[in-house]
Amino acid sequence: MRGFSLAWTLVVAAAAPAQDNVRHGMVDNDGVQLHYAAAGAGPLVVMLHGFPDFWWSWRHQMPALAEDHQVVALDLRGYNRSDKPPGVAAYRMPVLLSDVDAVIDHFDCERAILVGHDWGGAIAWQYAMWRPQRVAKLIVCNLPHPEGLMRELRDNPQQRENSAYAHEFQAEDAHERLTAEGLAAQVAGPKERPRYVEAFRRSDRRAMLAYYKANFPVAQPAESNPPPVRRDTADQGLPRVQCPVLLIHGLEDQALLASGLNDTWEWIDADLTIVTVPGAGHFVHHDAHDLVTRTMRAWLHR
Repeated sequence: MRGFSLAWTLVVAAAAPAQDNVRHGMVDNDGVQLHYAAAGAGPLVVMLHGFPDFWWSWRHQMPALAEDHQVVALDLRGYNRSDKPPGVAAYRMPVLLSDVDAVIDHFDCERAILVGHDWGGAIAWQYAMWRPQRVAKLIVCNLPHPEGLMRELRDNPQQRENSAYAHEFQAEDAHERLTAEGLAAQVAGPKERPRYVEAFRRSDRRAMLAYYKANFPVAQPAESNPPPVRRDTADQGLPRVQCPVLLIHGLEDQALLASGLNDTWEWIDADLTIVTVPGAGHFVHHDAHDLVTRTMRAWLHR
């Protein structure tokens, strides 16, 4: 594993958060329209948000990265201004990977740098595994490698307990217990919250939870010790990651414990950099946005 020091000589000025001065557009993937916000020019960076969020998740990182990259932040299907196809099958991992294909093709590129958080991180990991020729570099915030997460769900009782919410999301009527206001309160402070409420009102709560129904392991009986974990087809025999990887993890994340990062280097055939951030939670790119932005820029410019 390649180490990485935070004592850089490179100083990056904090840029103002991205607002409405970005370019907006749509990408077509087999009839599904996906909304994106873009800024800058240069090598393509595709940014994938998690749950619950939308393209604005990357507002702090976009201006700095756009200084020398073409940065494209996607609304994942089901969210905000992207289409919301019905049915769980429309949110299975192979379909989500095809959305990334469509974005990279739309910008007439052979490959891209992928940046993902939470479910966006899951998509980014899988895309790097199954489309290695299309990924130049991979940055993931608060989502361990799938092998690490599956191990923790199998072997770590605390991770299983902390993942109970995901199994609750798999209930048929779970979307009825979500509100735009409640979701926004999980992500944003008072100043940003109205914008999140607006985006979540445009989103489809059933579609948001389809990610969990389609891709997250099914809960097992409590008497299983350790409980077996069903794995989706996309998780069988995972290919090794071939590109350089940067992992950034807020250590206060209670949904995805930092122990999932252990042994990540066993599944990667390129250099790996892990940066852990004390005091930051699941939304590390919000909680410690200056540090995360500087880390991304410095790593990309090594």
